[in-house]
Amino acid sequence: MNAPAYVPTDTPWHLISLRPQGQHDALRRAAARIGARTVALSPWRLRLRNDAATRAQLAQALACDRIVFTSPAAVDAAARLLPLAQIPPGHAVTVGEGTARELRRRGVAGVQAPSRMDSEGLLALPAMRHLQGKRVALVTAPGGRGMIAAQVQAMGAQLLRADVYDRVPLPVSAATVARLQALQGITVLALSSGEALEHLLTQLPEPLIERWRAAPVVSASARLAELARSLGFGQVHVAAGPMPAQLASAAYAVLHPQDPAP
Repeated sequence: MNAPAYVPTDTPWHLISLRPQGQHDALRRAAARIGARTVALSPWRLRLRNDAATRAQLAQALACDRIVFTSPAAVDAAARLLPLAQIPPGHAVTVGEGTARELRRRGVAGVQAPSRMDSEGLLALPAMRHLQGKRVALVTAPGGRGMIAAQVQAMGAQLLRADVYDRVPLPVSAATVARLQALQGITVLALSSGEALEHLLTQLPEPLIERWRAAPVVSASARLAELARSLGFGQVHVAAGPMPAQLASAAYAVLHPQDPAP
């Protein structure tokens, strides 16, 4: 087992965020509270699908027996297309508490979210049992969440997918690569999306990737930790969940194992 990295508590260190463009603020605030500087490295930007076909698809999804929202971005995009308060109480389920909070803010009642904030946790919810013959909708973006779709269909449910936004890939500029190469001191990679990591690794120079592989990674789930290890990362740690504060606290614990987080 790799020994945890250590830096003195008064030494600035960097937390690398792979969130979509414009969505780094929450992790940046969480990192600042524990003395870290955030480096924003977005693999893509999010683009709303605002057309008649998407609205019709979403309307069908909102009429299903179970409606799975896979992210806060999915909630935001769906709410821009149709009012979500029409969802009957108890029909909406989410992968995490942040997504559930966004639904409640828009008037959706009886939202269920797992304490284990990943696909496995969602599938263990009471609302996701006994799906034989039911209609289950995924409100999401193209790609990802294949486990949910496969398991739902395996349980005999009819699956409907409403892709309400797109992830538009962003190139990594030479200036960004130079900035990453120039970082001094300890860096920790905050991993909450396997697709984001895989996309970025295809664009970064091999010497920089090797530096990343030698640095600590804090992952939002055990599944993502396994992916990181399979990609050659050697010092992988699982956070308590995918929330920004959880990822930042896990990073602090890796670097300061003897000190409680501020």
